[in-house]
Amino acid sequence: MDGLSSLSTPHFPATILTATHHSSTTTTTTTTSISFSLKPNSSHNPATTTTSSSNIRRPHKTQPSPTPKIPSNPLKNLSNPTHIPTPHSLTTKLSLTSKLSPPPLPPPPPPPPLPPPPPPPLKAKSQNSNPVEVEFRQENKIFVGNLPNWIKKHEVAEFFRQFGPINNVILIKSHNETDRIAGFGFVIYGGNNAMAAKSAMKAVEFDGVEFHGRVLTVKLDDGRRLKEKTEERARYIEGDDRVEYRSNWHEDREGSRRSFRKVLETEPENWQAVVQSFERVKKPSRREYGLLVTYYARRGDMYRARETFESMRARGIEPSAHVYTSLIHAYAVGRDMEEALSCVRKMKDERIEMSVVTYSIIVGGFAKLGNAQAADNWFKEAKERHTTLNAIIYGNIIYAHCQTCNMDRAEALVREMEESGIDAPIDIYHTMMDGYTMVGNENKCLVVFERLKECGFTPSVISYGCLINLYTKIGKVSKALEVSKMMESSGIRHNMKTYSMLINGFLKLKDWANAFAIFEDLVEDGLKPDVVLYNNVISAFCGMGNMDRAIHTVKEMQKERHRPTTRTFMPIIHGFARAGEMRKALEVFDMMRMSGCIPTVHTFNALILGLVEKRKMDKAVEILDEMTLAGISPNEHTYTTIMHGYASLGDTGKAFEYFTKLRNEGLEIDVYTYEALLKACCKSGRMQSALAVTKEMSSQKIPRNTFVYNILIDGYGFYIILGVQ
Repeated sequence: MDGLSSLSTPHFPATILTATHHSSTTTTTTTTSISFSLKPNSSHNPATTTTSSSNIRRPHKTQPSPTPKIPSNPLKNLSNPTHIPTPHSLTTKLSLTSKLSPPPLPPPPPPPPLPPPPPPPLKAKSQNSNPVEVEFRQENKIFVGNLPNWIKKHEVAEFFRQFGPINNVILIKSHNETDRIAGFGFVIYGGNNAMAAKSAMKAVEFDGVEFHGRVLTVKLDDGRRLKEKTEERARYIEGDDRVEYRSNWHEDREGSRRSFRKVLETEPENWQAVVQSFERVKKPSRREYGLLVTYYARRGDMYRARETFESMRARGIEPSAHVYTSLIHAYAVGRDMEEALSCVRKMKDERIEMSVVTYSIIVGGFAKLGNAQAADNWFKEAKERHTTLNAIIYGNIIYAHCQTCNMDRAEALVREMEESGIDAPIDIYHTMMDGYTMVGNENKCLVVFERLKECGFTPSVISYGCLINLYTKIGKVSKALEVSKMMESSGIRHNMKTYSMLINGFLKLKDWANAFAIFEDLVEDGLKPDVVLYNNVISAFCGMGNMDRAIHTVKEMQKERHRPTTRTFMPIIHGFARAGEMRKALEVFDMMRMSGCIPTVHTFNALILGLVEKRKMDKAVEILDEMTLAGISPNEHTYTTIMHGYASLGDTGKAFEYFTKLRNEGLEIDVYTYEALLKACCKSGRMQSALAVTKEMSSQKIPRNTFVYNILIDGYGFYIILGVQ
């Protein structure tokens, strides 16, 4: 029985522990009850359980129960019971132990929720004056909005540098495309606090200025972004940022590749669409990278071509000869032959063979730079490496020698090409005609033109354009008009280049009427003038003194969505300055800035010249200081103009002061500089100083001209008159 009790102990731990506190009778009864619970197929009756419970409270004599038959393997029944017993009737005996050891009290109810805090009292409108702006605002910082997405820091800094020295430029990146900006940024001006705040105020005055085809929003910093960054940093530290990061990879790879190639074929001029379609390609292959490098190469964008090339290598994709050739082409179009040759060296290090196309691109790159010697060296190497060459590489080497006016070598290359069995395309005939135009050989140019027709080629607008260019350069504009009529009779219409050649020819002769007549013909033919042609026409109007028509042409140019350049406004500013209308000159200067053009040293020189001629030296010096603040270094013409202004006033001290600045900055000193000093000395009657200046001119080996002698004669005459008086 004791063995059975020990076996049944795991089933009733609470009962066994309670039984140790009772008498022996109770222990026996408990043991008997436990023995009944070990029957494998015993059925528990609720009535029996109740009787048993009452017998425990009021014991009486019970019939001895028969001893149960012990199973053969009780451990088996305990480990794998066939019947799970119901709760034992001894559970009612726990009432006493419950009184001795009462159960733990239930947990207290949760406290009632706190009432919401009362809303803050509304402040008066006058009190809500954005205290955050006062706390976070930086006086030397401006906000710049509506920036192009592709703009770079140095371009923004270069544009806003005209208002003062820049400490930093912050361009906010886009969330989805980190290589582009979100369209806005900040410019922080440097220097002391007062100067930086003044520069920021100047920049804000040009709110609405045009910059790369965009109308910029320029405002003073309101401290909002610094406040947002501070609050975001605080939320991050507290762990309450709640930022979710989701992936945007939703498109199929092959579909995005086909879309990229389609955009390249249908919209090659829209580079933003090309880049966006490439970025949608999942894991681009060598083919996609090569297509994008080739696209940038045709545009001459060597920086993005290199970036794409390095991105491909970073993904573990090794470049092929085609990709290397495209990268070399990008550098050749960008006129950076040093980087192109570095790519060639890498090709050789990686044992990638250079094709005829690669050699042709290198020869053409050196030809554009006018380096015929280097082009010849690479052409000879191409002949050694490849048994057969094509007409393209011959055309490039012929072009190289035509650009350097070495027409004998060009003719020899044409004969060599024909002896090799390579037919010369019409482009080579045009190259030879252009070469003879540069050397002014009219007869040979006409011979090549006739030879072109004998070989079965039909003269094109380029062929006739070469002849028009020849005659306008040698001053035979009437002959150029004859060629123009011959071209029109052949059914070939003029293009922008042929019209520009005729207009430039008449402008050289200062034949304004015929120049404007050609310009009107151009517009009637439905052609839209480009920026260069507009600039030439504006210069012609300024030369005639018709300044109102020049300004009207600028506005018409802007209507046609052509972006004016500094050369567009330069003749207008100079024309008003020469006429003494400085107010209009300054208005055009502000118009130039609002159009997104950065003033140059020549623009400032025109303003200074106009103020000097009006003898407003204080204003001229202010323009000089503004020019220096904008980071534009004055040249010798700037200082010479200022010296002439002070010389006209007879202020010898100021004239010599700016002469010293000119010399200390290492600028060139010419006869016009010494003229200003002589003029100042003679105007003030200091003839000994004038003689000293002439001696220094002799020591510097600067010859004297008629103006120098006239100044000295006038000075001595004035000195004699003063002595007589």
